[in-house]
Amino acid sequence: MALLVHLKTVRDLRGKGDRIAKVTFRGLSFYTRVLENCEDEARFDEMFRWPIASRVDENEMLELQVFNYSKIFTNRVIGTFRMVLQKVAEEGQLEVTDTLIDDNNTAIRTSVTVDIKYTTMDGTVGVWSDGEFLDVPGDPEGTFQFETDSLLSGHSHGSGSGVSPGRSIHGIPTFRKAGKGVFSAMKLHKTKSSKDDHKKDEPATLDMEDLDRKALRLGGAGGLDPDCISLASVTAVTTNVSNKRSKPDIKMEPSSGRPVDYQISITVVEARQLVGLNMDPVVCVEIGEDKKYTSMKESTNCPYYNEYFVFDFHVPPDVMFDKILKLSVIHSKNLLRSGTLVGTFKLDVGTVYSQPEHQFYHKWAMLSDPDDITAGCKGYIKCDIAVVGKGDNIKTPHKANETDEDDIEGNLLLPEGVPLERQWARFYVKIYRAEGLPKMNTSIMANVKKAFIGENRDLVDPYVQVVFAGQRGKTSVQKSSYEPIWNEQVVFTEMFPPLCKRIKVQIRDSDKVNDVAIGTHFIDLRKIANDGDKGFLPTMGPAWVNMYGSTRHYTLIDEHQDLNEGLGEGVSFRARLLISVAVEILDTTSTEIVSSTEVQVEPVSNISESATGKIEEFFLFGSFLEATMIDRKIGDKPISFEVTIGNYGNQIDGVSKPTAAKKKKKKEGEESDEEESELIQQNSSEDEADDDEDLVSVSSTPPMKPVITDRNYFHLPYFEKKPCIYIKSWWQDQRRRLYNSNIMDKIADKMEEGLNDVQEVIKTEKAYPERRLRGVLEELSTGCNRFVTLANKDQNQAGRTKLDKERLKSCMREMESMGQQAKLIRSQVKRNTVRDKLKMVQNFLHRLRFLADEPQHSIPDVFVWMMSNNKRIAYARIPSKDILYSIVDEETGKDCGKVKAVFLRLPGKKGFGPAGWTVQAKMEMYLWLGLNKQRKDFLSGLPNGFEESKAPRTSPCLQSVPPVSLVYNMKQVFQLRAHMYQARSLFAADSSGLSDPFARVFFSTHSQVTEVLSETLCPTWDQLLVFDDVELFGEAGELRDDPPIIVVEVYDQDTVGKAEFIGRTFAKPITKMCDEHYGPPRFPPQLEYYQIYRGNSTAGDLLAAFELLQIGQGGRAELPPIDGPTDSERGPILPVPMGIRPILSRYRIEVLFWGLRDLKRVNLAQVDRPRVDIECAGRGVQSALIQNYKKNPNFSTLVKWFEVDLPENELLHPPLNVRVVDCRAFGRYTLVGSHAVTSLRRFIYSPPDKTHNNWASAGDVTVNMDADPSVRKMDTVVKLDATSDAVVKVDVNEEKEEKKKKKKKKKGEVEEDDETDESMLDWWSKYFASIETLMEILRAQEAALAEAEEREDQEIAAEGADIKPDDLPVKGSKGKEKSRDKSRNKEKKKSHHAGEGTEKHSSKPKVDELLVYNKELEAEYDNFEDWLHTFNLYRGKAGDDDEAALDDDRIVGRFKGSMCMYKLPLSEEITREVGFDPNMGMFQSIPHNDPINVLVRIFVVRATDLHPADVNGKADPYVVIKLGKSELKDKENYISKQLNPVFGKAFDMEATFPMESMLTVSVYDWDLVGTDDLIGETKIDLENRFYSKHRATCGIANSYSVHGYNVWRDPMKPSQILAKLCKEGKLDGPHYGPGGRVKVANRVFMGATEIEDENGLKKQTDEHLALTVLKHWEEIPRVGCKLIPEHVETRPLLNPDHPGIEQGRIEMWVDMFPMDMPAPGPAIDISPRKPKKYELRVIIWNTDEVILEDDDYFTGEKSSDIFVRGWLKGQQEDKQDTDVHYHSLTGEGNFNWRFVFPFDYLMAEEKIVISKKESMFSWDETEYKIPARLTLQVWDADHFSADDFLGAIELDLNRFPRGAKTAKQCSINMVQNQAELPCISIFKQKRVKGWWPFVARDENDEMELTGKVEAELHLMSAEEAEKSPVGLGRNEPDPLEKPNRPDTTFLWFLSPLKAIRYLVCNRYKWLIIKIIVALLLLMMLGLFLYSMPGYLVKKLLGA
Repeated sequence: MALLVHLKTVRDLRGKGDRIAKVTFRGLSFYTRVLENCEDEARFDEMFRWPIASRVDENEMLELQVFNYSKIFTNRVIGTFRMVLQKVAEEGQLEVTDTLIDDNNTAIRTSVTVDIKYTTMDGTVGVWSDGEFLDVPGDPEGTFQFETDSLLSGHSHGSGSGVSPGRSIHGIPTFRKAGKGVFSAMKLHKTKSSKDDHKKDEPATLDMEDLDRKALRLGGAGGLDPDCISLASVTAVTTNVSNKRSKPDIKMEPSSGRPVDYQISITVVEARQLVGLNMDPVVCVEIGEDKKYTSMKESTNCPYYNEYFVFDFHVPPDVMFDKILKLSVIHSKNLLRSGTLVGTFKLDVGTVYSQPEHQFYHKWAMLSDPDDITAGCKGYIKCDIAVVGKGDNIKTPHKANETDEDDIEGNLLLPEGVPLERQWARFYVKIYRAEGLPKMNTSIMANVKKAFIGENRDLVDPYVQVVFAGQRGKTSVQKSSYEPIWNEQVVFTEMFPPLCKRIKVQIRDSDKVNDVAIGTHFIDLRKIANDGDKGFLPTMGPAWVNMYGSTRHYTLIDEHQDLNEGLGEGVSFRARLLISVAVEILDTTSTEIVSSTEVQVEPVSNISESATGKIEEFFLFGSFLEATMIDRKIGDKPISFEVTIGNYGNQIDGVSKPTAAKKKKKKEGEESDEEESELIQQNSSEDEADDDEDLVSVSSTPPMKPVITDRNYFHLPYFEKKPCIYIKSWWQDQRRRLYNSNIMDKIADKMEEGLNDVQEVIKTEKAYPERRLRGVLEELSTGCNRFVTLANKDQNQAGRTKLDKERLKSCMREMESMGQQAKLIRSQVKRNTVRDKLKMVQNFLHRLRFLADEPQHSIPDVFVWMMSNNKRIAYARIPSKDILYSIVDEETGKDCGKVKAVFLRLPGKKGFGPAGWTVQAKMEMYLWLGLNKQRKDFLSGLPNGFEESKAPRTSPCLQSVPPVSLVYNMKQVFQLRAHMYQARSLFAADSSGLSDPFARVFFSTHSQVTEVLSETLCPTWDQLLVFDDVELFGEAGELRDDPPIIVVEVYDQDTVGKAEFIGRTFAKPITKMCDEHYGPPRFPPQLEYYQIYRGNSTAGDLLAAFELLQIGQGGRAELPPIDGPTDSERGPILPVPMGIRPILSRYRIEVLFWGLRDLKRVNLAQVDRPRVDIECAGRGVQSALIQNYKKNPNFSTLVKWFEVDLPENELLHPPLNVRVVDCRAFGRYTLVGSHAVTSLRRFIYSPPDKTHNNWASAGDVTVNMDADPSVRKMDTVVKLDATSDAVVKVDVNEEKEEKKKKKKKKKGEVEEDDETDESMLDWWSKYFASIETLMEILRAQEAALAEAEEREDQEIAAEGADIKPDDLPVKGSKGKEKSRDKSRNKEKKKSHHAGEGTEKHSSKPKVDELLVYNKELEAEYDNFEDWLHTFNLYRGKAGDDDEAALDDDRIVGRFKGSMCMYKLPLSEEITREVGFDPNMGMFQSIPHNDPINVLVRIFVVRATDLHPADVNGKADPYVVIKLGKSELKDKENYISKQLNPVFGKAFDMEATFPMESMLTVSVYDWDLVGTDDLIGETKIDLENRFYSKHRATCGIANSYSVHGYNVWRDPMKPSQILAKLCKEGKLDGPHYGPGGRVKVANRVFMGATEIEDENGLKKQTDEHLALTVLKHWEEIPRVGCKLIPEHVETRPLLNPDHPGIEQGRIEMWVDMFPMDMPAPGPAIDISPRKPKKYELRVIIWNTDEVILEDDDYFTGEKSSDIFVRGWLKGQQEDKQDTDVHYHSLTGEGNFNWRFVFPFDYLMAEEKIVISKKESMFSWDETEYKIPARLTLQVWDADHFSADDFLGAIELDLNRFPRGAKTAKQCSINMVQNQAELPCISIFKQKRVKGWWPFVARDENDEMELTGKVEAELHLMSAEEAEKSPVGLGRNEPDPLEKPNRPDTTFLWFLSPLKAIRYLVCNRYKWLIIKIIVALLLLMMLGLFLYSMPGYLVKKLLGA
């Protein structure tokens, strides 16, 4: 329906000016555009349209106002035109010309011409003709105008210059129409039917493929498309929900807030490129408050730690994920000083948990200095971080080879999508003000003061604390204020994007004793930012955030204080806070930047009132239609309900202020009196004049005494009179935010329901799941398009923040792309791709939910409290967006104007566990929230047939005051029939591990119970419950389409005390009115499964059907008859009638009884004579009695059977119960334990194919094998059918391989020795080669997966852009050919790898391999249950913990056996087969279960990532093996301080099956004092392995050899094994033929026929051929299955104290040999390789170009006193120095000095092994494995101060660059571009000489060349070194000659003369001569002057 108004012209205006007009209908106004400078006529010519949900009433008004427009001042009204729409409503169209009236209601000359159209609906979905309002005349842009604040206040847009393109030129907000116009999409939208229009709304019909349309027409659903019909029985409640009711939530208990176990394990591997000279670094790992440190490494910038730390936590998930994990490097820390911080790296635990596998593996964390953000990178730490929650299992990713990880940039520790270069940024959190704070009168003094002085102050001193990335900032404290104003900002400096997801903003109350949180809000940075190409930085607000927490009344000890800290769901409104967030990226190069990251708090300017939106008056209406299931504890006192929104409506503990409404008015500058009654707005809103006089809110219902329903519950007698509440409140109008969320939520809800259906269809194997999925996608894409059109309608309200605009843009983009992808995927959905596509669509669902969550709040949530005795008892919290009204249906909240079943629950922690499962009360409530001016429709959604009764009024009032109660005068009487058939998989509620269940059915105010069935988890009640005379209020038609829901609760009956709650489910009955026929298609109803929930976890299923039949005039006689009780034994219990109960047919169930294992004691007595009872559908069979359980726990009679009637439909099959009882003396029986087999499907027998029966007659199938089976490439793997003549080619192109090898070598690599010496190889060679293969397989699989994904993405992109996927260049520029090729190779690789790990890397030497499984063998081979199944027996109550999926502690034993069921009669052929033993039934050819002696050989290879057990973060592990009563402890061989110990041990034990069949391998931690602690253990069921057809006794090796490291381990040769298998499987063969062929059954295999013995002689043998067949045994028809290859399995170690959390893993395997067979040879030796002793001799010949550090004392020259220091990594203590080359002036130094480094080296692992004591207190030495790296450093020697470090180089001895031939060729590139240069290994080259560069970092952190060294490296084994010993330095033996140093190299103060000679003479020779000559002259002159007077006198006197 819509109303269209075409405003044509306005004539006879006065004067000249800008004109604008406004048209208003139902409170929604549109503006026209501004017409500039019009004289007397304004031709607007604009069209307006109101989509309306209910019919136009004939009294409704249309109002039109014309204004003179002013940019600066408010617009001046020229005149108004009002018109009653009676005529329009009748005729549908009207054109009017009329005069306007002015403010005084007098007519003026100006006239207006309008054309009005009204299109109705007539009960159908819209019939608009699109043209009508698409080409709006005279509206070129298609712009509609909306009412905004800015027009009226006129101040927000300044002048109109430079307006953004979204606005029209005059600063009026415009709205562009998208595509065909907003409203053409309305076709899809269900409408609300008005009161007098009761036709059933038809959902939108979407066009589908023809076949679908023919496929099904559902009765009653009219033209529903088959894709859109909900089939879900799990969601049975959701089907058929029409407009009046919304669906209830089944899950009750809040899951957050409950503590869980977490384990965080961190391995610090090493650090590199640390900034600083010669430092002693320590790494500190800090999580929250816990700190742990690594050991200190001396004088190195790249320390290697490899230390493992584990932190255990038991906290709620939110707390865990907000903890900050900080890695910091500290320089020279010791006991006395804390050391200096080099740099830190931090992220929150949540970031790690959200990684794939919850971990970062071998990634480099980049360090930065928090005190100096301009400094750049301070180094890198390589680490692994993993976060394990309960039940997560962590897969250790494959260790890629070392070289990949040395690429630091490529492996930074950052989540996917975070840029490698993170910048520094400032995060500004602005805190403006808060309001509505609760009382916090912590001091009793306040009351005392008030009493004495009369001073009454607000009892709270609030401040705000902001926590982000481990830092916290606080605002100032505002003393005693409920409405504090701060206007401060808290500034954080942090890297951007930050690795911490949430900012925590908390209002706290300052107090002398301790500060208390008032409320907490978390800002999720992912929701307020977008990292896409068109994304935006985090921004938010200014917006109000609402805080919720505990109830507001103050108590000294608040039991719900956690809620205020943000844990769990808040139960009451606490306050709201006005904040904003902004981020500014810093330019760290600028000079004036503050370089510290300390948190700053600064004042900011105030923001205007309107910045957060215009304050509007909201109206909340609620009605309580029924209140039932009230807990009996509170049933004795009168009960009332209170509804609050914010603090409005809160009567007990709202704010103690003049009411908030008044205050807000004051702010708005309107006058307001102090009296309550004057709460009214004087000039009330335009549409309802003065009807709001004295509207005081009514927020609670009148108290009423409950009435008893049954033993547990009460109800309130709201029969025809339903109480109502209404509240007026004032909030900023930010509805748009909620509207957008609502549209998305609705799309998501619809989608979720559709996906549940699809899953249900797949699960129940119904036809066409793909159609339903297509339907879901179709709905999704139309929904997305609809969103794009609706959300765009942004009315540019006041208070739109940057985030609003950006979010809108990004949501529109996302939704648009999602819509397109949905269309695309829809076209790709095929039968076989349904599951994959389903996963993709589920991602859409997550994305939608994420988008729909609005980070900026507006209206607070609504709380409904049940009050008794003025105390709050239970509550429900209803998000305000769910009940918000909009005139557009999609934007309306999903529960607005609908009846919703609301369950009240206990607040806070009280609601955890069992208390949270039971319901405190169930309400049927109706709620409506909207703008007060839109309120006329607030009753439209109620069930019809009521009259309003209003509060008695004193003053005469106009019209609508909301009613205080509704009186229903229409009521219908019904009979409800509940057909309770059975339940399955219930919770065990008794200590016996069973329950005594009964069900209680609630409907309206009635309840009934089924009978109690004792001791079962799968009760079949088969009972019909009839509820007579159920009265329901409302109209018949509505009740038919939308009956109330039925609640079914299942309880466990206890003899004493009250029944225990097991779970609850909801259902909707199918309704039949008295005028309808009882018959198909709707009746009789079908049984359906309903999922039973207990809290948040599922607790079983209920199979039932419900029908609601109206009782008409004729009373019950007209209802379909009920058969009386047929079964006399059951008394008056009615069975489920025939048409509804399932159809049964005869089945025979055969049971194989094998034995019982591990039975625990019952009531302290041991089980001695157990028996197994099997029961199914009331029939059963008992096993033979085991006479003495200790002696032989197996049954003597193996097979028994029984017959039973079961439903035809497999899904309805009842469970089969297995119970074990112990027969005691005097005929007593005790239950030991029980097991319920819920689904018998896996035991249904399917007869073998006819084709397989006559396999012998089929032709031969040849399987070609190549001569050398150890290296092969499969071209094709053909699935062999028994009758086909396929030839499986398994051939190898050896030549190609050879060529490849040679090609590889050409790239300047050294030709490696390929031919490994046979004698060098041992078991470990095999093991390491296999591990490498495993890595390759994993890498290939990953690459193939990535490629497939990429391909798919490209296809999607391509189809979107209409290109064929083939034209795409794949991966940038490489053409498609390459990529095709690549993927083909990968596929090839994968195809064998999947089979066996045999294919070789082309350049590896050929080593026979075994298969390394990175999981337990059981996981690979389906627990070895190929014919023998293990059933765990349970006893005891199931855990109350939700997460108690781990029922391990309830297991009391295991029953081994199997079942086989088939329909009778069975075909003859089977029983007629040769050798058919009728006693064994279907279990032919199974071995006998007599005791058997077995030699068990356990090989333990190594353990990895053990949980540290000692204080020092290490463990001293050793192995303990238990089997039956025998136990082997390997305590004396514990491995000191090692978390990755290599055990390399074989243990032999003898065992007798079945008594000793459970093998436990545990790893203990050795302690010097006290008992040893268990680290973890793993259990292996040997019996299942022994008897398995997969032959798990001894793995089949890959090749057969009689000597060497790969000797055949099994006492039976391959030919014997093959012969035995053929005999057991009744196969023809094996026939060995000439030319290397063997024929088994009808398959022919080829293979080699020669073998070499120790002496190298060739012999003929059939073993290779037999082995070939064994390796392909799965291809043999009928009996084939994969035989277990030679292998090593990796098993997780678990510790009972930390259930479900892996404590490490152990690599091992088990061989078993029956004792009656020939004994096997000695165990192969897998003891760990001993490291080989080597000696590395390094001669330092010369250095050159070393930088000069010192200034000379005399001459000021630059010089250096050079010496070189060297050591092997990990052996810093043994560092060696050369002598000093003093006084080098050129940087040249001559040394001829030899270092000698002995070391132990493990060739296979490329590690040096060091054993040393960790500290002086250590008991024994610890072994470390460290990469082989040689460090050389150049230093400047100083005598009095510390020596100066000049530069260093580190050479990895396995791959380091070849030295340069001359000093000139040696450059810094040799270090920087190491990857590109050819590398050599000293272990291959043995002797190397050359020049290498020394480097160091300068101030700017750049590498600079600081010198060059000429060195010679010579590696010798220890034996060689002994033969030719050498001396250190230049000593004997084999001394080096003295270096030829210049004469200047000496120490000046040891030989001063030499110093004068060299230093002084050389340079100043001439100067000195000149000085001497001058001195002589001077002396002569002086003497002359001295003696001259005397001589003169003498002369004169003539002496």
